[in-house]
Amino acid sequence: MIDPFGRSISYLRVSVTDRCDLRCVYCMSEDMTFLPKKDLLTLEELDRMCSAFIGLGVKKLRITGGEPLVRKNVMSLFNSLSRHLVSGDLQELTLTTNGTQLAQYAAPLKAAGVARINVSLDSLDAARFKAITRWGNHAEVMNGIAAAKDAHLKVKINTVALRGVNDDEFDDMLAWTGANGFDLVFIETMPMGETGTDRTEQYLPLSMVRAKLARRWTLKDISDNTGGPARYTRCIETGGRVGFITPMTHNFCESCNRVRLTCTGQLYMCLGQDDVADLRAPLRASESDERLIAAIHNAIARKPKGHDFIIDRRHNKPSVNRHMSVTGG
Repeated sequence: MIDPFGRSISYLRVSVTDRCDLRCVYCMSEDMTFLPKKDLLTLEELDRMCSAFIGLGVKKLRITGGEPLVRKNVMSLFNSLSRHLVSGDLQELTLTTNGTQLAQYAAPLKAAGVARINVSLDSLDAARFKAITRWGNHAEVMNGIAAAKDAHLKVKINTVALRGVNDDEFDDMLAWTGANGFDLVFIETMPMGETGTDRTEQYLPLSMVRAKLARRWTLKDISDNTGGPARYTRCIETGGRVGFITPMTHNFCESCNRVRLTCTGQLYMCLGQDDVADLRAPLRASESDERLIAAIHNAIARKPKGHDFIIDRRHNKPSVNRHMSVTGG
């Protein structure tokens, strides 16, 4: 699959649910209205959809949400998709999680062929973590991360940089991830969906984060690429990798190899644009994948060059109306 700008689309992110058991202040409003369960693709339909994309050249598949591990029987999807790892048609099956369910699922995920996971964690302080997530249990998440490490899953910690909220913790976060052998990736907050908070107050450019880290740590640029948008450095003192995802200050659109499928079968060709292709209708129209594959090709043919994210006092509103949980970031 080649888009209009010559980019090969080899990475599919699939949101299996828009539901989440946390309400992070930069991601959701406190009172969310979630999709009726009847509107969601079944796990069997999600498997068929993912398999069609793999047949078209997708090599990396990431399961997201909401929180993917709150979807009932979600392990059956991982277990089914693992056949593509065995065949070699799929190179990597991963997921992004908030960690609340990891204590239960880490070992089964490893057994299903998942080699590494991303865990969203914005604070090492229990009280602050609860404030950011509105009601999260910090110990529960830390126990889940420990279970992932015990299961020999490679762990990447994703931390959203929030001005005046967690920006005094970044040194501690780097030290902790380095000591545990985890990757650390900082992310700029993105203007997606109404959250009931002022993003102009939250927004922190990662150039400032890196400059602050450089006072204590030596970060050397490296060419490592995990298939996503992060630009990586190596921390000389810990030996660990530290990445930066900068959709606001230095977008990664020129090398974008990703599309995103929602739990209702809607394909977003760009995280920061509203154009969407309905894949549920062609999926359900026939037992054959012919119509589905044609719809996928049509969608890729209109993938835009990039997004238009802006956060400033003149644009203190979402660039897109959907919440991050709809497309999984």
